[in-house]
Amino acid sequence: MTPGPQSKPPWQYRVNKEKDMEKSLIVAVADNLAIGKNNALLWHLKGDLQYFKKQTLGCPVIMGYMTFLSLGRPLPGRRNIVISIFPWPDAPQGIDIVESLEEAYKVAGSACAPAVPHGPGKCFVIGGGYTYREAMEFSDSMYITHVHTSVEDADTFFPEIDDELWEKASVSETQTDDKSGLTYEFAVYRRK
Repeated sequence: MTPGPQSKPPWQYRVNKEKDMEKSLIVAVADNLAIGKNNALLWHLKGDLQYFKKQTLGCPVIMGYMTFLSLGRPLPGRRNIVISIFPWPDAPQGIDIVESLEEAYKVAGSACAPAVPHGPGKCFVIGGGYTYREAMEFSDSMYITHVHTSVEDADTFFPEIDDELWEKASVSETQTDDKSGLTYEFAVYRRK
């Protein structure tokens, strides 16, 4: 007998209620979960930047106001959705400004092309720390670059990954950045 909807945990109703769009996160995380300092990335790994571009190109990207400021411009080839609770009269062209993550998902859903034919489209939350924490509850998947270093003086951290809620669907072989010597892997997590 197939379990009915009453057997699903409450979080599944929020995440899987609408399957017209896969909600994903993409982030590079240090071993101590550090992701940023002074509104900047902790590293610039060529392979990770290429991976980010490959995964997000053509998909809507959702970010907080400070993340957008750190980028300095809209990311080309993607619909850029910026969450800002403050008025932004001089906002640059090429971005959608929304007041909440919920509103951002609605805008992304209207712009989202299917990732595979006849499948759901995909959007990515790309930062920052607060936006990741809020979006993690609603995400279907996480694309995480695990960078093997600890950054003790970082000021922005990614939330702990709960093994009860997430399973590692795939992991790449270890890569080494030519410039920094840092090692890292690309992992994809799916909600259980």
